[in-house]
Amino acid sequence: MLDLQRIRENTNAVRQGIQNKNIQIDFDAILALDQERRDVIAEVEVLKHQRNKVSKDVASRKKNGDDASALIDETRSIGQSIKSLDDQQREVEQKLQTAMLQIPNLPHASSPVGKDASENPVVKEWGSRFTPDYKPKTHLELGESLQLFDFPRGTKIAGPGFPLYTGAGARLERALINFMLDFHIDKHGYTEVLPPVVSNAKSMTTTTQLPKFEDDMYKIPQDELYLIPTAEVPVTNIHQGEIIPEADLPIRYCAYSSCFRREAGSYGKDTRGFLRLHQFNKVEMVKFTHPDNSYDELEKLRRDAEDILEALGLEYRVIELVTGDLSFAAAKCYDLELWAPGEAKWLEVSSCSNFEDFQARRGAIRFKPQAGGKVQLLHTLNGSGVATPRLLVALLETYQQEDGSVLLPEVLAPYMGSAGLHLR
Repeated sequence: MLDLQRIRENTNAVRQGIQNKNIQIDFDAILALDQERRDVIAEVEVLKHQRNKVSKDVASRKKNGDDASALIDETRSIGQSIKSLDDQQREVEQKLQTAMLQIPNLPHASSPVGKDASENPVVKEWGSRFTPDYKPKTHLELGESLQLFDFPRGTKIAGPGFPLYTGAGARLERALINFMLDFHIDKHGYTEVLPPVVSNAKSMTTTTQLPKFEDDMYKIPQDELYLIPTAEVPVTNIHQGEIIPEADLPIRYCAYSSCFRREAGSYGKDTRGFLRLHQFNKVEMVKFTHPDNSYDELEKLRRDAEDILEALGLEYRVIELVTGDLSFAAAKCYDLELWAPGEAKWLEVSSCSNFEDFQARRGAIRFKPQAGGKVQLLHTLNGSGVATPRLLVALLETYQQEDGSVLLPEVLAPYMGSAGLHLR
């Protein structure tokens, strides 16, 4: 959530930043609500001062044995006016809060201005292209012949978009998750957590899934809970409502979770195989940082995700998102994309974002400066480290052999056990 004072004092700059995200917000209406709220508060203060003065006069008259009935009636009338204004204030504040929750985060000054994903610049490329002298198979062809997963039976169990991993495919999925967790813990210094896969409305609001993206989530109405779309939600809310000592920053968590997304707006997009799912697995990285160095931490976060892809020997590129392609909550974001030879296209496997204090304000996540002084909002960051579905696609298609088998990279050997690295 944006700071209302920032909107009030820098309206034109805020308006331009939001326009750069291709979103239209009626700031005049928001400022009018803000002014109405402030006017009501000021009027209440005047009435309270007046009531206190009349109450003293009542006490004085009673002490002197004089008739105070008229003054008592006046205090009651003032009290009724205050109650009416209090009701008005609550109503205005509710409208203002609802409006504020619809405003996205402002892009950081370093985020390139652009209208959509077609303008995203490539800032890094790594690895060599897998170019066999035979036509590479797709992950669906490989998975079917090697019996790694069974989409028809997954559909029978739950519906389209809910994969069933089988045999060595299930082992490989688990191997990738454990490999990534160990990598982030042992080499990058993250603390592992295993969060719930459901969150309440407050937690979803902190990380901005609510109210804007409710249609994309699976809800459990009888319990007022939501299946999480990413571990970012529960992990960010670990410190909801807390004040963290500055000396403890930065805090770095990594977490595995299943992720659930209805993909309500994905009609017509490619839904074959693992390219778009309703349930998938992901290792997530979340950081709580001091505002002064959050952008240094963003670069490290991106590097941590890149390390995973390089350790697996996969060709990737880094995209910097233009303002019109940034998510609702992000001030700056990089996407990491893998080349999938069988699909012959780039597939996004990670987004690394700095939300600045946008989530922290919603969740009241603050830190106390070591030097003393006022408690401040910290900055939150998150990145996929990484999501497994498209990683699996690129891995199978990159390491396929001419005979249709797959020879996995050596770094996965400790995790594949008896299944081995050569899938055939």
